[in-house]
Amino acid sequence: MNIIKIMPCLDMKEGRVVKGIHFVNLKDAGDPVENAVFYQKEGADELAMLDIAATLENRKTRLQWVRNVSSVIDIPLTVGGGIATLEDIELVLEAGADNVSMNSAAVKNPAIVEQAAWKFGSRKITVAIDARRNKSMPSGFELVVSGGTKPVGKDAVEWAGQCERLGAGTILPTSMDGDGTQAGYDLEFTRAIADAVKLPVIASGGAGTLEHFYEGAVKGGAQILLAASVFHYRILSIGEVKRFLKEKGLEVKL
Repeated sequence: MNIIKIMPCLDMKEGRVVKGIHFVNLKDAGDPVENAVFYQKEGADELAMLDIAATLENRKTRLQWVRNVSSVIDIPLTVGGGIATLEDIELVLEAGADNVSMNSAAVKNPAIVEQAAWKFGSRKITVAIDARRNKSMPSGFELVVSGGTKPVGKDAVEWAGQCERLGAGTILPTSMDGDGTQAGYDLEFTRAIADAVKLPVIASGGAGTLEHFYEGAVKGGAQILLAASVFHYRILSIGEVKRFLKEKGLEVKL
């Protein structure tokens, strides 16, 4: 049985951790370094840090934020936002990230996924896939980019399969319909991706209760469970989530 991992996510804007609903109405959620230290002590298996405004503002990820956070933790750090070239990936990895997450840039230029996997190894390359429900798509889910603002006219589940063939090591699907709502992961979307690829899938967007985490792993088929709001606002602790999953028979690292 796979060990299920818990991954808090630091959504970054102007040097602070923020959290919104459906990617808007952002509220301050603290200092990234303090949050990173806190989550490692709490038992996080991995940490994500996403520069949510980088693509919209047409700029690169702020490398100093990566250095600041990576210097205070030992757990793997995945960094995303504004990463569009092999040089960007190299700089982010040099700044201390263990993995990079690409989204809009990969959609615009799929070859970057293949080139990055070849140069840095598949293990370091995550492709984030944002989607909205759209009945006209074969899977019912349409790919969106630019922080969830632009529909692409491409099937999100087909895109996940293409990313796997290009050499991506992990897929991070987020349903725009669920993000920040604490109403639960979009299990239908997560499962559709998990069934389409053999790669580890990170469930993301909407976790609000202990049961949601369990469902993300069992019904959604995810190996890594990402959450932000419930951890930032101390609604749940990582320890609580892990103990609950273990009691339910899942393998976790306590």
